[in-house]
Amino acid sequence: MPLPAPSSLPAWLKPFTSFLLWWPRVNRESARVDLMAGLTGALVVLPQGVAFATIAGMPAEYGLYAGMVPAIIAALFGSSWHLVSGPTTAASIVLFSVLSPHAEPGSAHYVSLALTLTLMVGIVQLAMGLARLGTLVNFISHSVVTGFTAGAAILIATNQVKHFTGLAVPRGASFSDTWGMLFTHAGEIDAYIFAVGLVTLLLGIVVKRWLPRLPYMIVAMLGGSLFGYVLMLWKNANLPAVGALPATLPPLSMPSFDSEDIRAISSGVVAVTLLALTEAVSIARALAARSGQHVDGNQEFVGQGLSNIAGAFFSSYVATGSFNRSGVNFAAGAKTPLAAILAGAFLVVLVLLVAPWAKFLPNAAMAGILFLVAWGLIDFEEIGHTLKASRVESAILLATFAATLFLTLEEAIIIGVLLSLAIYLARTSRPQVRVRAPDPFHVKRKFTEASHAPECPQVRFVRIDGSLFFGATSHIRETLAEQDQLRPNQKHVALIAHGINFLDLAGAEYLAEEARSRRAGGGGLYLIRAKDTVQEQLAQSGALKDIGGANLFDSKTDAIAAIYKRIDPEICKTCTARIFRECQGQVEAQPIAVHHGLEVSHA
Repeated sequence: MPLPAPSSLPAWLKPFTSFLLWWPRVNRESARVDLMAGLTGALVVLPQGVAFATIAGMPAEYGLYAGMVPAIIAALFGSSWHLVSGPTTAASIVLFSVLSPHAEPGSAHYVSLALTLTLMVGIVQLAMGLARLGTLVNFISHSVVTGFTAGAAILIATNQVKHFTGLAVPRGASFSDTWGMLFTHAGEIDAYIFAVGLVTLLLGIVVKRWLPRLPYMIVAMLGGSLFGYVLMLWKNANLPAVGALPATLPPLSMPSFDSEDIRAISSGVVAVTLLALTEAVSIARALAARSGQHVDGNQEFVGQGLSNIAGAFFSSYVATGSFNRSGVNFAAGAKTPLAAILAGAFLVVLVLLVAPWAKFLPNAAMAGILFLVAWGLIDFEEIGHTLKASRVESAILLATFAATLFLTLEEAIIIGVLLSLAIYLARTSRPQVRVRAPDPFHVKRKFTEASHAPECPQVRFVRIDGSLFFGATSHIRETLAEQDQLRPNQKHVALIAHGINFLDLAGAEYLAEEARSRRAGGGGLYLIRAKDTVQEQLAQSGALKDIGGANLFDSKTDAIAAIYKRIDPEICKTCTARIFRECQGQVEAQPIAVHHGLEVSHA
């Protein structure tokens, strides 16, 4: 029986049926690729889950549980083809900072608070998605995403330096401290550990380039593990490994609904929610930019919310988009969210069957795989294009990149977004204000830049391109004042207004003020081809009374005919420009400087 089309479903049900959009893309070929990507992703999360749980102050198995049910739910109800949800470093750190003041990390009370926080975060995320607040992610520009992705990729590699070299890098060491220690303690690198990591890395590169039909990550991981096992037998090498993991399914759990517990952690819900959503949507958009996919921010909010709500009842703490797992998923060639679903399912199987064998998987081999992932996430082509094409976008990209390396991930995204907004506001607050005039050399006398054609000494035509809102009125006022100083006799100003898309109360009041001022000086303000929405906003604000409904025109021809009747005929008698058809009646003994007798047409 075929699945129903999303368009045939009631509106309230559509946010919960997003899987109907991508399921038709699943076929034998995509399923085969997704199967291998899912298996690779499940292998990667084994050591990470344990590490992240430790950072969060949770028992080790909870890090694995967070990569099971939440990953499946998020893939089913999200919109990204490649995003894989699960435990992350940032979410684990924030969780620990929120909960540790209220309970002993690792205790039963601490776990209960973590489950409660996860449920509350999920509810807020779901509510934001249903309220269609996903448009907030539109303020994350492509340059922010590119810089954030490159920085996060380097952080992934940085976090693996200790496993790749065997150096005793302190937990939580910064980017600069880690690489500084690598160069200052290069002589202390463990040769056997480094060899395992290097063999894994090189094997992955070789397989990916010359044997693309093979799953290069799995081949590299198995090859590196086998090489490490040989070193242990032959050289008695001491290779730290992932270690045996508990082989249990995620048990059912119940968050605490105690009012004191809820009150204690409620202040941290907003911080965790914003971090989780920003991280998930940023990763989804970063990967979508590489795959050509469109990500629905609202749907991603819904998917993340449902995944955390479900996770709270399946022994999971806050899950969000994982850069490591999502990067592996994308690099492994995943075609649909089925890969993320299979990754969650495979993790269940691996925990049951393979977890004890994880003691033979060297950390160095895993580090080599993640080095490959990090390299693949950096979009060198796009970075080069941005640096060449735009100084402004380059500044945003580099600032986000630097912030990602030296600050937290959420701070980096916020800095990038704020820079994008600041530049956007700077641009929109300075709309183009250009003086126009009929082109005497054009057959239909189309309007052109006034610097290229003669102007009427009494009437100025000004074209405004951009929104007329509170942030732009000052720029427009100053520009018109400068024009008045250059041509004080142009007391009549006609605004070519079809480029004004939006008008707020401040903009309407400014136009009313301008109309009163020019009328008092013997001139007038006129609007030509203003959009219906702009006219409605003028009427609602009361500014139309000051401007005058008779001063709004549907065409420049009508505007010129009406304005001509109001200008000083004595000045017209001595004018040599005569750029309007109406000027013919004023021809006496004065020569005509340019072509005349043609009606002015559209700009």
